[in-house]
Formats: sequence, structure tokens, C-alpha cells
Amino acid sequence: MKLLDIINRPSAPKPWDEGEKIPWNDPDFSKRMLNEHLSQAHNAASRRFAIIERHIHWIHNHVLKSRPTRILDLCCGPGLYTQRLSGLGHRCTGIDFSPASIAYAKEQAHGAGLDCDYFQQDIRTAEYGNGYGFAMLIFGEFNVFRPAEAKTILAKAFHALAPNGLLLLEPHTFEKVMEIGNQPPSWYSVEKGLFSDQPHLCLQEKIWDVDECVAIERYHIVDAATGDVAFHASSMQAYTDDQYRSLLTDGGFGDIQFFPSLGETGNPEDGLMAILARRT
Repeated sequence: MKLLDIINRPSAPKPWDEGEKIPWNDPDFSKRMLNEHLSQAHNAASRRFAIIERHIHWIHNHVLKSRPTRILDLCCGPGLYTQRLSGLGHRCTGIDFSPASIAYAKEQAHGAGLDCDYFQQDIRTAEYGNGYGFAMLIFGEFNVFRPAEAKTILAKAFHALAPNGLLLLEPHTFEKVMEIGNQPPSWYSVEKGLFSDQPHLCLQEKIWDVDECVAIERYHIVDAATGDVAFHASSMQAYTDDQYRSLLTDGGFGDIQFFPSLGETGNPEDGLMAILARRT
């Protein structure tokens, strides 16, 4: 792309038409993202370790009643949850799209002698296995998938769970996704950052599709030296609480519980909620 392509961009793109997600599976991008996952300066890619520890305490003690089980972590990132859960006696499997995150997770688990398996795959097409007592998909990742894909993921999770197994989702609230889509355009300049190791500008644009209830995010990355433009886009589907409940009920889940935040210890204002459901 060139700068003129930004000027001539469509004003009302269709959800997911311009891109599925930002390039998590690109080797260089995933290395830069791994640094963000491990950073303790923010909660942007992963939470700070102190917050993760509180979540682990809630999952282990409140949800799993301190009983060891097989755990499936979808979009597991660098294994920050699974490694801690494995340390409490659980046998964990993680699936993620990012090569750098999976490599890091494998290295850390092997070095600590943890009972963890990690696979670099797309959870939309990956085989999950079966017999899990607990599966999780957290930190808002559920919303980035098209509705049909989200249903497929729920169906695969259902079949991966043993009878009475539990599914933990941490999706965005409807209001948060709408808020993201209605944010004004913005930009920043950096010497190097998530999208490039070279000096660049990042031009961000958010669009709310009121008919589909989808927030579309555009990122134009302008190389400071050449003026070349790289483009990335992602979309986020908004669901009401009733729609979340219907998705889970239609997928065969019951005993559905809603929580204002993961572990009931977070800040509900961050736009994430927690839903716990049972394979009935």
C-alpha cells in the first residue's frame, strides 16, 4: 500500500472483509507480541502476574474445588495460566496461533518439569482432543471470531469436555465492543513497536457497524523511511448477555453463571465479564 491508498480507503468496510485479525502467526510479529505478553508495565497483551495469580486462585479453589483435572486453554498465549495451574496439580493443554508464544510456553514448561502440552494451531480448525474437566477461552478472544466460527469453537469445546466438564469464557460486554467501535481515529509514532522494528507511524481507525453489531479496527503502519504502508484489520462481534446465554444453551451447555469479572476480583469497567457453563 501507499499513502494514497489510505485516502481512497472504503468508508464503510464489511466486518472481517479487510482482515481476520492482526498477524499473530507472523514470526516477527509474534516475537514482538511475546515481549508485550511478558511485560509487567501494562495489561494490554496479558495481565500482570499479580492479577493472573488471583485468577488462578479463583479457578483452582472456587471453580475446580482444588481437585486436579485436565485443562484445555484455548488461545493460551505464552502459557501464563496453564503453567501456574499445572503447578497446582492439573494436567494442561494449550493451543495458540502465535509461534513465539508457543515456543516460550514449551520452553518454560519443560524447564520447570510441568505437565503441559502446547500446540501452535488455529483454534477454529485445531483438534482439541477429549476428556477435559475444564476448558477456558479468556481475555476477550471469543469476540474476534465470526459468529459461525464462535459456534464451531463452542461445539468443539463441548465435545472436548467430559460429562459435567466446565467451560469458562471471558468475553467483552456488548457495551465495551460498541465503545471500541465508536472511538475516534488516532495515531502515534514510535522508533519501534508492536507492528514494526523500524521507526513508523501507526494510524488507527475504529468503525461501529450498527447493523451487524461489530467493531471494526484498522491499522495503517507507515514506514518513516520509505513511506510504505502496511495494513491490518480486525473485527469484534458484540453480544448481549441473552445472546451469550443462547449460544451456550444451543451448544449443549447448562448451569450457566455470569460474573462481573474473572474471579470476581477484577474491575468490571474494563469491559470484560466471565461466564461459567457446564457440559450437561
